[in-house]
Amino acid sequence: MNKNIFYTIIASLLFFIGCGNQEGDKMKQELVQFIKDYEAKVVPLTNESALTYFNATISGKEEDYQKNAEIEIKRSKIYANKEDFAKLKRIKDSGLITDEDLKRQLDLLYNAYLSKQIDEASLEKMIKAQSEIENKFSTFRAEVNGKKLTDNQVEDILKASANSKELEAAWKGSKKIGSVVAADVVNLVKLRNEVAKKLGFNNFHEMSLKLSEQDPKEIENLFNELDNLTRESFTQVKSEMDDVLAKKYNVQKDQLMPWHYQNRFFQEAPKIYNVDLDGFYKDKDIVDLTKKYYSSIGLPVEKLVEKSDLYEKEGKYQHAYCTTVERNTDVRVVMNVKPNYNWMNTSLHEFGHAIYDFNINQQLPWALREPAHTFTTEAIAMLFGRFAANTVWLTDVLGIPKEETDKVAEEAFKSLRLEQLVFSRWTQVVYRFEKGMYENPDQDLNKLWWDLVEKYQMIKRPADRNEPDWASKIHIASYPCYYHNYQLGELLASQIASYISNNVTKSMDPKKDSYFNKPEVGKYLVDKIFSVGTKYSWNEMIEKATGEKLTAKYYAKQFVN
Repeated sequence: MNKNIFYTIIASLLFFIGCGNQEGDKMKQELVQFIKDYEAKVVPLTNESALTYFNATISGKEEDYQKNAEIEIKRSKIYANKEDFAKLKRIKDSGLITDEDLKRQLDLLYNAYLSKQIDEASLEKMIKAQSEIENKFSTFRAEVNGKKLTDNQVEDILKASANSKELEAAWKGSKKIGSVVAADVVNLVKLRNEVAKKLGFNNFHEMSLKLSEQDPKEIENLFNELDNLTRESFTQVKSEMDDVLAKKYNVQKDQLMPWHYQNRFFQEAPKIYNVDLDGFYKDKDIVDLTKKYYSSIGLPVEKLVEKSDLYEKEGKYQHAYCTTVERNTDVRVVMNVKPNYNWMNTSLHEFGHAIYDFNINQQLPWALREPAHTFTTEAIAMLFGRFAANTVWLTDVLGIPKEETDKVAEEAFKSLRLEQLVFSRWTQVVYRFEKGMYENPDQDLNKLWWDLVEKYQMIKRPADRNEPDWASKIHIASYPCYYHNYQLGELLASQIASYISNNVTKSMDPKKDSYFNKPEVGKYLVDKIFSVGTKYSWNEMIEKATGEKLTAKYYAKQFVN
């Protein structure tokens, strides 16, 4: 080759590489500036929103809730900015961002902005439609034998009554909300689908999963795996359950109906085992136990307790949650603690969320200082919440003699196992119903619902019933395409528990673990899960932390096999 030609080619290559590097540097600088401007706007509003919501739930005052709503509207408008989104899209499409942390922030910001790129008319219609449905739910009262009952009163009847006619009336009364809202929900589903299609997705269900970094096919495979692993065991335990319930209600097993399962949706397990977990906690200080326990594993929560609001007061929010008021240095929990099993479970659960948030590495960029996914923080909360029913934990933490806890160990585990199996089959119904509904909202949804209930929960549909019972579940209207994350959290909790027992505590069996006085467990959780925030996608984080991507096999090993 002629030397001059050779040098010309080399010079050209160097020129193009130099231009490419310059363009990449320019794009990187543009993204860094965008993130700086973004944080200047979003961080103060995010902190203020969390604080005003915390104050509202403590006071119960309408003006506090209104203040929070106003701040949330301001935050939404930032993400709805079309010029900013166009800039993010241009940077993303260029493929020139190679820095891993910047690339991760870009992906998260892009998804956050994309979900808000809706025309104002559609956005207002969606908000108004959902608000009207929620209002109908909040004002609805089941009418049973001439009396109007709250949901809690209906649940009390379903749990306590042994009269089949009374149970049927209560169950059917609670389902009447379905007819009230069904048409509105279908219209809202179609509106959501229209928005999703404008943004380039096949339907809203697909959009919801993809924008939360979940591959719809991957989620479907996990649920198929879970179905295959739990079907046989659930069939067996369902038969045992039906024996107990048939005897209680004085009917034949084949005469058991949905109202005999002690819950409006059969999402919670009926009480069929003889164990009283409340008795272990009736004289205990739940908050002190929580502090004692988390300190023993090297994850103290005393500072978090100080800023939290943990006991009942007039007008206060009646349930429980954890919030990060300032990412991640001010983390708070709201509860209404009573000395019983439920609140011990809840306290361990909520402070599980709190230790995750509090131990995310403060050196990470602000956008990465969150859990890897909603369900990964649920997994940690579930991992610890389960200990409230663990007899090893009762001995280690409460000091209850082993001979006493041994007497209830089998029944306690059976109760926990039954809870898990029943809930797993229920989540199959909700996940598959929502997926089918968004794929084709014009199909016979009443039939789809009962086909799934019969297949996965093995409950007989009432004869000649053609009512929109699916619409009586508020999550389907107001918290769409989210419910499957609760089940993913349970799967991951078992996967983490298995890894800890095999590699950290070396007990080789999660049932033998309480983690009490084992700070090495806390260190593992901080190093491998908490500190990395959302630096990695959720499945990449799980693989780094446990050696495998998310799987249902450890959940099955713990609660099925």
